[in-house]
Amino acid sequence: MNGGEIIAQILQKHGIGHLFTLCGGHIGPIYVEAAKAGIRVWDVRHEATAVFAADAFARLTGTPGVAVVTAGPGVTNSVTAMKNAQLAQSPVLLLGGATATLLRKRGALQDIDQLSLMHSTVKHISQVNTLRKLAPQLRGALRSASEGVPGPAFLECPVDLLYPEETVREWYGQKNKDAKGLVEKITQWYINRHVERLFAGAIGDMRSGSPVILNTFDRSAAGDLQAVAKALHRANRPVLLLGSGAMMSPGLAAEMAVAVNHLGIPVYLSGMARGLTGQYSPVQLHHHRRETLREADLILLAGVACDFRLDYGRQLNRKARKIAINRNRRELRKNLRPDRAICTDPGQFVVDLAREALNLPDWTEWKQTLNKREAARETEIAQMADEVVNGINPLALFRQLEKMLPDNSVLVADGGDFAATAAYTLRPRKPLSWLDPGVFGTLGVGGGFALGAAACYPGDYIWIIYGDGSVAYSLAEFETFAKNGLKVCGIVGNNGSWEQIARDQVQMLGSDTAVTLPRSDYHRVAEGYGAAGERVETMEAFTQVVQHAIESMDRGVPYLINAMIGSTPFRKGSISM
Repeated sequence: MNGGEIIAQILQKHGIGHLFTLCGGHIGPIYVEAAKAGIRVWDVRHEATAVFAADAFARLTGTPGVAVVTAGPGVTNSVTAMKNAQLAQSPVLLLGGATATLLRKRGALQDIDQLSLMHSTVKHISQVNTLRKLAPQLRGALRSASEGVPGPAFLECPVDLLYPEETVREWYGQKNKDAKGLVEKITQWYINRHVERLFAGAIGDMRSGSPVILNTFDRSAAGDLQAVAKALHRANRPVLLLGSGAMMSPGLAAEMAVAVNHLGIPVYLSGMARGLTGQYSPVQLHHHRRETLREADLILLAGVACDFRLDYGRQLNRKARKIAINRNRRELRKNLRPDRAICTDPGQFVVDLAREALNLPDWTEWKQTLNKREAARETEIAQMADEVVNGINPLALFRQLEKMLPDNSVLVADGGDFAATAAYTLRPRKPLSWLDPGVFGTLGVGGGFALGAAACYPGDYIWIIYGDGSVAYSLAEFETFAKNGLKVCGIVGNNGSWEQIARDQVQMLGSDTAVTLPRSDYHRVAEGYGAAGERVETMEAFTQVVQHAIESMDRGVPYLINAMIGSTPFRKGSISM
């Protein structure tokens, strides 16, 4: 049994049915044996895409997403995506190829110190040196990626542990028994002993060990539940912030949605929590979060870090009672002195709290104040959507798209200004139907996230919201979508600018250096990769093209809408640092 077979069997036993890769000579046996074992192998056009796809798959399922990349440049190309997974706390396993064990540090092709390179980007890192250690180290990497606070793991797999022993012996010249001279005989003896150590005892260790993947956390303590329930009863102006950290157990999503509505606390959803309460909910708020937090007398942070997105805590009313709930102990007190810090799974805590906190106030007056603000902001956005700009008004575009999105849609945000505008106007239809990079703010996630979502939800429509800057990062993956017949549509907000940067740079520095782009025909590129697409310059045309895109996706042909949009002041001053 070769190393590729061992890896395939371990992954299969752990319930992992998808693997994302870009082929390479160092890793061939892994994806070949995985396909033989019935694991769906998705091959892509860039290693970062493979990791982004594994990241999305992990977020949507709670099962580790697995990517396989070749040695050297394959591993280095994956670093940004792995760091994104680390900061998003996604259980991703990267299997990296490596040079043969006997050739390390001897100038072999693509031989670099991969462990030092990856060390700061992962939760778990290890290097396999003998075949009998491959199975236990792989199980350990999967377990570490999943348990507690999830995160990425890296396992380096040297090429001579992946191929059959007979092939490896041929590589090392062990079939040549005609060694002459003392030096040749000693060399052959050393190589033979090395190979014997590589392959000794592999099968026995392969068959031992538990295949269970951990994605569990201690249940909520009764004392914490009672304390929070009492705080809710005493509060006049409570608010709940629920973020990606509460969505680490995707299987809880349906229960969480019921719990949030049952509790009735005004709630802001962010990151992976978007869509939790559906397209419409009487408790969900979308606008004026800053003002709400400054007026609230009880603030619950469930899976939300108090980082730059909350202005390092300055948005929170200093006199409010603050309760932080997070798996990550460090994030409980990041820029915050909570009145109560609860280290547990936020999603499970919200579910348990709904059972504990009975007969809560309805906070009618507080909700009326918040709802009036919501209505006023929606009216303001509608008015801004009617304004004439040099091109399609992006607010009008998204308001029209919102009317046309099928219920079984997943939204992927990959961009700056255009994608952020979408977050204000598009309403995910169901839990786990919104994907964005997270705290790292990484451009280029679109192709990989869309692929991961399509692997999880093959019947859904996957919509990538691209800026005209970010689309170029993963445009080649339209070939991946086309050859697999995936229901993916990219919508490019094409205004010839890195708008989120340009708006403030021009104002503060008086220059548009490096922030302008040609209004390229990205749809033509997609067509070259086997997809379909159109360029649109009016709202009337956009409405028609969205219908064309749906019909095309239904035929298994991905689509790209290249929308010529204008610039608006909607998000002026929104740059974050």
